[in-house]
This record gives sequence, structure tokens and C-alpha cells, in this order.
Amino acid sequence: MISFQVNDMTCGHCVGAITQALKTADATANVRFDLAAHRVHIEPGEADAAGLSEAIKQAGYAPVQIATVTVSNDPSAAPARKGCCCS
Repeated sequence: MISFQVNDMTCGHCVGAITQALKTADATANVRFDLAAHRVHIEPGEADAAGLSEAIKQAGYAPVQIATVTVSNDPSAAPARKGCCCS
């Protein structure tokens, strides 16, 4: 997942413009928005972070790539417990 902070994204119109720009750059991308936090989260299909950032810039916005945390549902990926009465 690639995430951007887009502080100048303030309304539904902004979301629509950014969505259209991203879909033009990567038609298969899955795009999610957190308008309150001014964040765009993208699961790209074919574009890379630079291409997605450029698409947002071309739509008139100022994206800043941010780190995202990937959560795994795989129980084998959980850290082993040691020294706890519950392990």
C-alpha cells in the first residue's frame, strides 16, 4: 500500500479529482480516502509511488508520501511470546 498526505484535499470535489487522476495513471488501483486526516491510501496495480504522486500533482494537489503500517492476519507472523504466564 502506498499512502500520501494531501493537506490541500479538503472536500468531496478534491476526492473526485484525485480519484480520476489516479485511475488515469493506474486503472486497476484500489483507492481509499480519509478526508478528515487528508490521506489517500492506494493499492496500486501497475503504477509506482512516483507515478501516483505525479498524477496527484497534475490534478493540482501537493502529495507527500507517508509510511504505512502493514497488518498481517497470518498468525505465524506474530512474535513468539516468552516469559509470560499466558504463553
